[in-house]
Amino acid sequence: MSTATWPDYRAVWRWHFYAGLICIPFVIILSITGCIYLFKPQIESWTEREYNQLQPTRTPLPPSELIASALQAFPNSVFASYELPADTQCAARVLLATDHGSQRVYVHPGTAAVLGSIPEDQRIMRLFFRIHGELLMGDRGSNIVETAACWTIVLLLSGIYLWWPRSAKGLAGVLYPRLFSGSRLFWRDLHAVVGLWITGLAMFLLLSGLPWAKFWGDYLKSVRQLTGTAVARQDWSNTAERRPNNGNSQRQTAAAAENSGHSGHGSSGKRLAGPAPDLTHIDHMVAAVAALQLDPPVIISAPGGRSKNWSGKSETANRPRRVTVELDPATGRILDRQNFSDRHWIDRAVGYGIAAHEGQLFGWTNTALGLLTGAGLILLSVSGAIMWWKRRDTGILGAPRILARPQLSVGLLGLLLLLGLCFPLFAASLCAVLLLEWLVLSRIPAVSHWLGLQPATAAAGCQTMNPL
Repeated sequence: MSTATWPDYRAVWRWHFYAGLICIPFVIILSITGCIYLFKPQIESWTEREYNQLQPTRTPLPPSELIASALQAFPNSVFASYELPADTQCAARVLLATDHGSQRVYVHPGTAAVLGSIPEDQRIMRLFFRIHGELLMGDRGSNIVETAACWTIVLLLSGIYLWWPRSAKGLAGVLYPRLFSGSRLFWRDLHAVVGLWITGLAMFLLLSGLPWAKFWGDYLKSVRQLTGTAVARQDWSNTAERRPNNGNSQRQTAAAAENSGHSGHGSSGKRLAGPAPDLTHIDHMVAAVAALQLDPPVIISAPGGRSKNWSGKSETANRPRRVTVELDPATGRILDRQNFSDRHWIDRAVGYGIAAHEGQLFGWTNTALGLLTGAGLILLSVSGAIMWWKRRDTGILGAPRILARPQLSVGLLGLLLLLGLCFPLFAASLCAVLLLEWLVLSRIPAVSHWLGLQPATAAAGCQTMNPL
């Protein structure tokens, strides 16, 4: 024990144990909501089915009339964007900004009748997005989710380190579980083997989700500015949507899809309302964009931010197929076109990651892999909790005890520093936990005993070296 290195097997085991206890509730919540979000197109199609099964319209009305009808239904509203009907049976979608937030209005393309409306932040998939990305807590919740995700990465890496076969005889319990060798061994094998098979996919989902997180997304922006790789406008948002202040006479509206990301099109950015957008050439702009035959949904948006030009954009969930065009508000003609391949390689990498994260990059196979990974993470969480409950001793939490006088392991410490550099919230939370343990918890005998902070004896160490 006096020559043991730190972090050693037992220290990694302790990290795995505590990270598991902390992360299990978040992993289950994110896995369930993530699995539901994989079916976003199908769920939205079902919830909006009454607006997608209209009698086919032979002579659709011009978009200007449809928008005028929506604006008339909501006095004092401001036009934000217009979604082209996917086919002749679908209603047109008009996104308006009101004093109470963004409003989605469904308009019949043949009669201009308003068929219905819903506040943008009350759409069912917006709810699941806000739970998945921010626990319904805005940017603060995003930071909590990011911290949990970083510790889940540590959980997976430490799990592989603990799983690594050192004296295994055969592949049972390594590559496949032993199902009929007793309850304790069953749960041990199920936990270890499932973890082995889904770790790569789970790591990808965790890493590809970080650009949406508030802190890590800002961290990435800062790195890009320092390295000269920043762009004027990125294709995803890492800032929680906020309602406008009703007491402010300056109305905030949804900037059209400029910063849309996981949150869905046309609902993330905001701008201060000035004069109402000039809709004189909206029909020409819609016709010009429709002729491009972009992948739906296709959004025509009023100017937002510093730009005075309109924009047209394919908001397809398969992001590599997205196209953005800039439109002249005076004539309606296309001024510029940006394909996915024209973006910076970092934005392309994030775009591929987002599309795969949402299960939309390569069809049903992508969706099935995401569903399998989410189910595997839930199974890992449940089996880990059951293992802890079965093997814990009464009167203590059950964490592995630390070793006395360990020496430094340069390799594992280097990996720890690398993780801290890549994931600042992980580093900050780790330092906070170590300081709390050293300054407070280890100095209270009852708490120290319950948490397993007292050094293990040689006999106890020999008896409890195998965590599984």
